[in-house]
Amino acid sequence: MSQWFYAEGNRERRGPLPAENIVELFRSGRIAADTLVWREGAEHWQPLQAFTAELGLPDVSGPAVPVPPALPDLPAPPPPAVQHVHVAVPNPPPAAVRQGLSGCAIVGIIVAVVGVILLAVLAILAAIAYPQYREYTLRSKTSMVQAQLGALKGEVSAFASEHERCPVNGDAGFGSPESYEDGTIAEVRIGRFDGGHCGLEARLQAPGTPQLDSKAIWLDYDTQTATWKCRSDVADNYLPTDCRS
Repeated sequence: MSQWFYAEGNRERRGPLPAENIVELFRSGRIAADTLVWREGAEHWQPLQAFTAELGLPDVSGPAVPVPPALPDLPAPPPPAVQHVHVAVPNPPPAAVRQGLSGCAIVGIIVAVVGVILLAVLAILAAIAYPQYREYTLRSKTSMVQAQLGALKGEVSAFASEHERCPVNGDAGFGSPESYEDGTIAEVRIGRFDGGHCGLEARLQAPGTPQLDSKAIWLDYDTQTATWKCRSDVADNYLPTDCRS
C-alpha cells in the first residue's frame, strides 16, 4: 500500500499516511481539492483532484489550479543541544579514626614481653648457677679450715717424732680445744685415734648452714709413713679434693 503525504497551507509536509486517511481528511474538510499531495511512485507533487479516481473520491474538478513547484526538502532538524549535566559527587566520608593500640602502647607491650622472657631466662640461669655458687662458697670454707690446720699438723708430727707418742690438748705447745676457735673452726681436739695414729679433729661452726654446722674434719697422721690423710662427715661436693671419701 502506497504511503501519502500532503502539504498544509504553510507548505509543511505531513505524512506518511495511508490512502484511507487522505480520503478522510478530504471528507472532514481539513484538506481541499487543490491541496498538494504526493505518494510513492509519483514524479512530483500534484493537487488532490488529480488522484480522485485512484482514491475513489467524488468529482472534485474545478478551475485548474497551477501546480506549484516541488516542495523543497525540509531541512533536517538540528541535533539536540547537548546538556552538560553536573553530577554532584559526594565528598568521601572522612577516614575513620583508626582505633587500636598506639605506637607507644605497642612498644610498651614488646618491652614488657621481653622483660618477662629475660626474667624467666635469668631465673633459669640463677636456678642453675646458685647451687654451683653455693657449693663453691662452702667448699671455700672447708678449704680454709684445712689451710688453718696446716701449721698445727707440723707441730703434731714434730711432737710425735720427738716424744714417740701423739700429743694431746694441754701438752706443751698445744692449747685447749676451744683455744683454736677461728672463723668456721669451733674447736680442735688433738690426740690418738683408735687405729693408733695421731690426729686432729676440727669441729665446724656455721649457723644457718646445715651442710657444715657441727660437722667435723679429721686429719689422720701415720707415724710410720709420716703421711697425713683427710676425711670428713661433710658431703664430698663441699670438701677439697684431697679430703673426699
